[in-house]
Amino acid sequence: MSRQELASRVKELIVRRLKLDIDPKTIDDAAPLFGEGLGLDSIDALELVLGLEQEFHIKVEDEEVGVKAFASVDALCDFIEQKKTA
Repeated sequence: MSRQELASRVKELIVRRLKLDIDPKTIDDAAPLFGEGLGLDSIDALELVLGLEQEFHIKVEDEEVGVKAFASVDALCDFIEQKKTA
């Protein structure tokens, strides 16, 4: 799967799991997911962790890794790629 396909799947997962009323294509790959960006919160983070684990068959082990991995769509893609090759 190409990086662009992965980013697209991640964006669709974010919108679907969090029931956001936006077009996944409008999410900027580098924009922060929390705070100023999409404005996600800790409950959203838990939902995203579950979604990523189910969709991509990876494990998000600890909170510190999660905070860095969930910084943006780009960061999530890096995290997924790293987990898939590990």
